[in-house]
This record gives sequence, structure tokens and C-alpha cells, in this order.
Amino acid sequence: MQRKVVHTDKAPRAIGTYSQAVQTGNTVYLSGQIPLVPETMELVEGNMEMQIRRVFDNLVAVASAAGGSLNDIVKLNIFLTDLNHFPLVNQVMADYFQEPYPARAAVGVAALPKDAAVEMDAILVLS
Repeated sequence: MQRKVVHTDKAPRAIGTYSQAVQTGNTVYLSGQIPLVPETMELVEGNMEMQIRRVFDNLVAVASAAGGSLNDIVKLNIFLTDLNHFPLVNQVMADYFQEPYPARAAVGVAALPKDAAVEMDAILVLS
């Protein structure tokens, strides 16, 4: 199996022993993104909607670096420290995705890195 590491400065750099994404064949596995601002590596300031948008923007940057887009995502995992934010995720997601929507899971978690309130990872398949 041949693996290609995907990296972009337009998304937060890895804060551990992982890659932003790894491609094998036409499948790309995007690592979890939290609402970090790439230039500062600090959590975005603002409300939950701004945090969700920052996560989607980070995913856009990594997908683009891999030669794809959010429309190539076949599976999206969402991790929330408060599942009461799930309707807001759906609302914001509608601004970033078009039908057919990816398969998706939403999981409530006790905590996320850097005390973020939301994290998402994804699998995309390039055409």
C-alpha cells in the first residue's frame, strides 16, 4: 500500500504525532480538525457557530490540498462536547455541503484537545 501525506499551511499544523491527512489510492483520510486558526494555532474567538465554521474551513483547506473538496467527502464524523449544538452543526453544514450528503456520525464526548467544543474528521474519495 502506497501512502502519501497531505499537508497545507492553510490548515492548523498537527499538534501531535499525526498528519493532516493521508492518501492511499483515491481515498484520503482527514485527521480531526478543531477550531484552530492556522496562523495563530489558537482557538477561534467567538460563538459556537464561528467554531463550527472554522472547523469546516480547516477541512476545506486539507481537502483542497489533497486535490478534492467537501463534496468528495463520503464519511464525516462530528464530535461535540455538548450535543445541544447538533442542530447548529446541521444548519452550518448546509452552507458547506450539497446533496448527496456524506454518511455521518455525531458523537457526544467529555472533552476535546485544547478544550475545543467541536472536532470533525472525514474520509474523502477523489474522482
